Amino acid sequence: MASPSRAEATRARLLAAAVAAFSEKGFHGTTTRDIAGAAGMSPAAVYVHHKSKEELLHVISRDGHQAALDVVRQARATTSDPVEQLAAVARGFAMFHVEHHTIARILNYELAALSPEHRAEIDVLRTGIDRELRDLVATGVAAGAFDIPDPALAATALASMGIDIARWYREDGEWSPDQIGDYYADLALRLAGAAPQTSS
Repeated sequence: MASPSRAEATRARLLAAAVAAFSEKGFHGTTTRDIAGAAGMSPAAVYVHHKSKEELLHVISRDGHQAALDVVRQARATTSDPVEQLAAVARGFAMFHVEHHTIARILNYELAALSPEHRAEIDVLRTGIDRELRDLVATGVAAGAFDIPDPALAATALASMGIDIARWYREDGEWSPDQIGDYYADLALRLAGAAPQTSS
């Protein structure tokens, strides 16, 4: 029997192979054989660690959405000032989608392939991100820091901006990760009707 560390390393290889395959071919276009081959394993070996191809997608989706939610919460926790919070959240959320753009495409474009039970679990995490953003914007409006007619719609727009990065970002593209993060922080403040921060 494999040691825990070896088993974990094998699962990590399978997940990495699944991410690459799902990103390239989509969930439905990917076979278990594709994943196993990319991981240097036999198709039968995949089932030692995961019940199905869908379970691999679930793990990728669960871990990815939890990481995105953690990014938002950690950014909010860095300060109590709504303007600084919004800049930190927008920058962090954008950078997450830059740094994990391959996984992020799977998170947002393969949701329909999840089982109803797994989709419900992921929806809880997605709702958590939405609630964090809505609460942040509403708190800023209540404090007089933001001037917008529809805080909920603004929060939805903020999420959409960050998510869309995964669609177009390329590592050899025109803008660096830091440029994107800074720009999206400034964009979020403008969207919320706050004064943009200036670099010191």
